[in-house]
Amino acid sequence: MADCTAADALLDQMPETHILHGDKGYDSNAVRRKIESKGAAPNIPPKVNRRWKNCFSPVLNRDRNAIERMFCRLKDFRRIATR
Repeated sequence: MADCTAADALLDQMPETHILHGDKGYDSNAVRRKIESKGAAPNIPPKVNRRWKNCFSPVLNRDRNAIERMFCRLKDFRRIATR
């Protein structure tokens, strides 16, 4: 399933926050509107094929990337990831 189609169910469970970090897979107008309706600002890198590039902060994206790299590192060690 594509990320942007699963985002609707995930955003319904979203706690209150000011900024929501996301991956390029979540870069769609519908997802951005839903995030803004919840009162948060989306920080999602724009896809390459977008005509109008949305506001994006690479400095804030470093936090999301660090967490993603941590989970990838845990998956490298199957023994830890499966317990």
